[in-house]
Amino acid sequence: MQKQVVIIGAGPVGLVSACLLVDEGIPVTIIESCSDLPRDLRASTFHPPTMDMLERFDVVQPMIDQGLICPTWQFRDRADGVVSEFDLALLKGETNHPYRLQCEQWRLGEMLLARLQTNSLANILFGLSASTVRQSDTGVEVDAVNASGETETFSGAFCVGADGIRSVARRAIGAEFDGMTIPELYLTLSTTYDFTEAMPDLSNIAYLSDPDEWFVLIRTAKLWRALFPVSAALSDQQVTSPELAEKLLQGAAKRSAPYEVIHRTAYRVHERVATHYVKGRIAIAGDAAHVNNPLGGMGLNGGVHDAYNLASTLVEIYRGAPLELLGRYERQRRKVALDVVQQTTLRNRAILNTRSPEARAAYYDDLRRTVADPITHKEYLMRTSMISSLRDVAKII
Repeated sequence: MQKQVVIIGAGPVGLVSACLLVDEGIPVTIIESCSDLPRDLRASTFHPPTMDMLERFDVVQPMIDQGLICPTWQFRDRADGVVSEFDLALLKGETNHPYRLQCEQWRLGEMLLARLQTNSLANILFGLSASTVRQSDTGVEVDAVNASGETETFSGAFCVGADGIRSVARRAIGAEFDGMTIPELYLTLSTTYDFTEAMPDLSNIAYLSDPDEWFVLIRTAKLWRALFPVSAALSDQQVTSPELAEKLLQGAAKRSAPYEVIHRTAYRVHERVATHYVKGRIAIAGDAAHVNNPLGGMGLNGGVHDAYNLASTLVEIYRGAPLELLGRYERQRRKVALDVVQQTTLRNRAILNTRSPEARAAYYDDLRRTVADPITHKEYLMRTSMISSLRDVAKII
């Protein structure tokens, strides 16, 4: 079916792309290597404009019902408490959702998948690993290997590579993945303990700065998640050991009872942006195009924003716009990845782990000044909530 779009990857980026396309009458085939949607516990923060985008799929209220609205978030000093608290209510009038929503990304994925499964234009295939992507002037072909080791080929008019950090589609367009790997590992621990018992003034999202060991606390509907940097020299067994989890959590909030840890995961973190996003009829989005540390929730949200931009551009091309319009998608979304997503996450990391007392004091003073002035407070929220970047790049043609 030459009209269809072949999408590699059934994460939020691939599923959002698919929903947008089928809503416009464009058939899709989604190829996913997993046997089912994984319940990945890494990403859970949805920013205001992302919620605005998702309204059209009738998933926002169920996400709110299953998640937790977070109207404020904090930078804290690990020893001295609150440095600054940001109030997203200042975004009223700029968005329908002046808050962050904590809701695990797999919940959105399952809602979008259920929506697609009722649409005859969507063909969703699990257990197929894309191996090669080819293209001609008129279409694309994607080879995928099934569980038996057999190769199946899927043809379409376009290919959307939403296939993550090891993207086959990125390789097909010859893009380099420039950047760096952060030296430490990130360990995320989910616990039933309520950290407000130890810190009564704690927001549902808090970044705790410390020159020796910073960490992040994020509340979800049922659990608290704590993210810590740990040495990459540790073995896999050491990193995920109950002993290390207990040591880190007791360091975060001392208590007499041991912590109940429901889930733990460790992963390497990269700061990379592809040298280009598009070649001919193949385009990449989300983690295939850019990856970053999770401090600020930029990765998931930036990927959804990619999907909206890319799918909308493809709709325009199907309606008669020239193929070269895909270059606009690259110019707009790559600029956001470089100038907003990467810079924001790097600055957040710098604030959290800077060792110099002078530099820490300067960061803290800047944050306090920002919050104290309603104008700069709102401007900061417009940037970190990704509203400003969406508006700014819309002017790029």
